[in-house]
Amino acid sequence: MSIEITKVTAHIGARVSGVDISQPLAQDTVAAVREALNTHKALVFDDVHLDDAGQEAFARHFGDLTTAHPTVPSVAGAPNVLPVDSEQGRANHWHTDVTFVLNPPQASTLRSITLPPYGGETLITSSAAAYRQLPQPLRQLADTLWAEHTNDYDYAVPTEDIDDDKAAQRAQFTSIKFRTAHPVVRVHPLTGERGLFIGGFAQRIVGLSVGESRKILDLLQSYVTRPENILRHRWSPNQLVLFDNRITQHYAVDNYDGLPRRLNRVTVAGDVPVGVEGKESYAIEGDASHYTPVAA
Repeated sequence: MSIEITKVTAHIGARVSGVDISQPLAQDTVAAVREALNTHKALVFDDVHLDDAGQEAFARHFGDLTTAHPTVPSVAGAPNVLPVDSEQGRANHWHTDVTFVLNPPQASTLRSITLPPYGGETLITSSAAAYRQLPQPLRQLADTLWAEHTNDYDYAVPTEDIDDDKAAQRAQFTSIKFRTAHPVVRVHPLTGERGLFIGGFAQRIVGLSVGESRKILDLLQSYVTRPENILRHRWSPNQLVLFDNRITQHYAVDNYDGLPRRLNRVTVAGDVPVGVEGKESYAIEGDASHYTPVAA
């Protein structure tokens, strides 16, 4: 069967058919999927029949895997698989996965496990489209900025909702503290596109106060979250979504009345981000070598 790519929205998202991702993929098929990912940023695969090992095998076509998370436990017996489980917190906050480490994942896969009968969508947005939409003066400013990313707060649990269980989850999430400086504008290593590399873990602009930083980050983030830049993915059973973690953000919509919702996540190790001037990100605190190799 020949691979078929069907565009979903103007700026992000495509459906992929004609390929059985439960089987080893030919090199030309992997190249076609990678090209589609470069173009569309997020790819939806329907009617997939994978277990955790199958999801890992599919993700390995694109590079070495990370472990599940720098601080959060994996699925039992599957060290590369993170359960994204509503009972363990809800990531209803815009973010790019694990940007608080030096080399965040290049790509993430999410597979539907348990779905509520309504709600529970995942929003994925193109930070490349957001960058292109910046007025020239803002683009020039953003090109020069660096932001400090940290896990020293829990994006999934608002402070006012903390109980004993959630306090324990927060303590685990921050059990190793990470701080990393990344360029606000990241240059994609494969396409050369520029994208706004910010999101929820970006807490401060290097050289500015927290208050000044918040104003600038909120202004830039308002372009990232424009509705026309967003794919709103409504999950179905036996689906897998692959998205480029280097040039997207995502948000899990908490609109399902506390019903069970679980996806399993496997991520592909990434490179060290590079800014417009060619300077690489640098770690300030925390060693993530137990979590991820650095992709070439």
